[in-house]
Amino acid sequence: MGNADTKLNFRKAVIQLTTKTQPVEATDDVFWDQFWSDSSTSVQDVFALIPAAEIRAVREESPSNLATLCYKAVEKLVAGADSGCHTDKQKQVVLNCARLLTRVLPYIFEDPDWRGFFWSSVPGAGRSQEDEEEEDSSRPLAESLLLAIADLLFCPDFTVQSHRKSGTDTTEDIHTLDSCEYIWEAGVGFAHSPPLNQTHDLNRTELLKLLLTCFSEAMYLPPSSESSNTANPWVQFFCSTENRHALPLFTSLLNVVCAYDPVGYGIPYNHLLFWDSREPLVEVSAQLLIVTLDSDSTVTTSPSMDGTTTSTAMDETENPTPDNLFVNYLSRIHREEDFQFILKGQARLLLNPLNQTYLPNSTKKINFHQELLVLFWKLCDYNKKFLFFVLKSSDVLDILVPILFFLNDARADQSRVGLMHIGVFILLLLSGERNFGVRLNKPYSVRVPMDIPVFTGTHADLLIVVFHKIITSGHQRLQPLYDCLLTIIVNVSPYLKSLSMVASNKLLHLLEAFSSTWFLFSSPQNHHLVFFLLEVFNNIIQYQFDGNSSMVYAIIRKRAVFHLLANLPSDTSSIQRALQRKKKPVEPISRTNSQDGASMEGSRPAAPAEPGTLKVSLVATPGIEKLTEKSQVSEDGTLRALDPEVPLSPGEVSPSHPQSDTESHSGESVQNRRRSSCSLSQWNPTTDWVMSWKVKLPLQTIMRLLQVLVPQVEKICIDKGLTDESEILKFLQHGTLVGLLPVPHPILIRKYQANAGTAMWFRTYMWGVIYLRNMDPPIWYDTDVKLFEIQRV
Repeated sequence: MGNADTKLNFRKAVIQLTTKTQPVEATDDVFWDQFWSDSSTSVQDVFALIPAAEIRAVREESPSNLATLCYKAVEKLVAGADSGCHTDKQKQVVLNCARLLTRVLPYIFEDPDWRGFFWSSVPGAGRSQEDEEEEDSSRPLAESLLLAIADLLFCPDFTVQSHRKSGTDTTEDIHTLDSCEYIWEAGVGFAHSPPLNQTHDLNRTELLKLLLTCFSEAMYLPPSSESSNTANPWVQFFCSTENRHALPLFTSLLNVVCAYDPVGYGIPYNHLLFWDSREPLVEVSAQLLIVTLDSDSTVTTSPSMDGTTTSTAMDETENPTPDNLFVNYLSRIHREEDFQFILKGQARLLLNPLNQTYLPNSTKKINFHQELLVLFWKLCDYNKKFLFFVLKSSDVLDILVPILFFLNDARADQSRVGLMHIGVFILLLLSGERNFGVRLNKPYSVRVPMDIPVFTGTHADLLIVVFHKIITSGHQRLQPLYDCLLTIIVNVSPYLKSLSMVASNKLLHLLEAFSSTWFLFSSPQNHHLVFFLLEVFNNIIQYQFDGNSSMVYAIIRKRAVFHLLANLPSDTSSIQRALQRKKKPVEPISRTNSQDGASMEGSRPAAPAEPGTLKVSLVATPGIEKLTEKSQVSEDGTLRALDPEVPLSPGEVSPSHPQSDTESHSGESVQNRRRSSCSLSQWNPTTDWVMSWKVKLPLQTIMRLLQVLVPQVEKICIDKGLTDESEILKFLQHGTLVGLLPVPHPILIRKYQANAGTAMWFRTYMWGVIYLRNMDPPIWYDTDVKLFEIQRV
């Protein structure tokens, strides 16, 4: 029978399903087999031959037919898993059922009345009739489906290489085989790399897509802080001890992602000549990892797992069995070589889009960097040993550079605001650790194609230059991130040994823009940005004066800005005048001079979204005071958490550093700072309000520096008739302020702290990325998702 005929028969069966007035009996195998017996329908055919309208019609008008279709398909998967899929016919039936369920499940999730269907026990479903065991007869359909998928993912000659010796007839029994010996790729806890088999990769990919679809029920529930604590029942069951393949599957997914090398054997253009079966598998593996790791349960560790190849790779702490084994395994990886493998793999993949060779398009460019960033976040969040490993290795810069590249590249694109957030969150998390600031002093010599000014300097310079670019030429929706960007710079500032002139000027340009009176008076929160920047300058002067002559020189040149701040007018008429000035179309930060000087080699400007691009709405992120907790660095370098309610006693802190510098007096978060002018129109700046924070501006250190150095610099200029910067810089390099400055203030670090708001944000972002990245076939497209809205840019 030809391909066209089989498709016609399949289509007829679909039409019958919607039009039969009587429910079709579950025993009518001739009818049901039409859906999965055919050998030539691809997943794309299944999506084309079963239109959305017809799935909804069956759901509304012939519910018993839809129920029977689902449980017959699950039954076939269970039978395939039980038999071990030895024949080509069985393999084909399994794949067809997987495609059919991938098509239908989203329409079951979108209807609240159907959502519980898979969790009800259907008599006889999901088991072969003859061996229906007593205790198993009440297993919900969802559990039967998930266990069958797990078995099928370790099915010899279908999804894994058979270990059978050639010439022997014995087939491996799927019920007794130890799936830890069949892990898909070498890496964490597994040394053997099986030969690449395209068919196995394709079959795994189809089953993993079905698994991802099972987990996607979360997309059909609206976002709320309460729901951020409710576990996804599908993920919860799959990652529990009920799934005997949890450990090898977690290890397989992680190793497949981290071992992937898109460049392959290094032959230019090889990706144009050969189809890479690995990439779709790596992509869906990364998506499954981040979904299974979306757990707010406190991490507990499970009993030691004897007899598995992987157990040595995990910490063996005895503890009660955890809620989510995937989170548990991730949190217990502890060997240096495993951390090295994971970090190198992630860095290789994140750097891939930046590795522009001289032959355009000669290397394969991956597109799943957003999933990789979420995975990196989860690794750092659940495994503190991994975080510390990353920070003590200079490979952390191989994560930093791509993040800065993505931030710079996406800053003009409204559809990539989620990518901007995840990048900034990761940098905020890293910046809470001293080692990150120290690492930033490494010279930056690689030239990544970015449209930023050319500079000679360190990775800290790169970070500041990119952040300046985001603030001065990003789109409006990035404004809530300004506090996070400046907090990151504050956190690393005490450790920066020598900022370049370019970066120093950028920081002073931000101060100039943020301290203009109309900007300060136009919102109740804007002055916090000035406090952050002053804290950066104070940290550098007090802790890194010696190497930072460029920064000191920039402060001297822009001294007028500090004098204006010190003499900020607070009388009513000055406030009114400043606000009048706002009504003129002035940019808060001039966008004209952000392109100063030559740009990085091979750079391309940040592109806005292509017309027609889909974007996903995201829930708001908490303000900086909810995102971080303050810690004070003690003399021995350890951190001491500060109680946000208790100010330091006067003896512990110099007057240059009042406690409430950047704390928001109202609990209002950053979101409110730059709300549309209509909602702020009720708010009016008053003299009292300006005075309440103006007296706390930490200007003493900078004013003292200016008082000492400005006369000396002016004298040199007059004496030597100097106009040459290099002479002044040379003088400043050898200058000292020892004994002339106020007592150094304690270093304050604002460390990221987990909270329900960001947990919900990560969930909406992650599922939004997965929704948009799965368009072939379009698994969730045009279904009624509730977790986010889809808009066209």
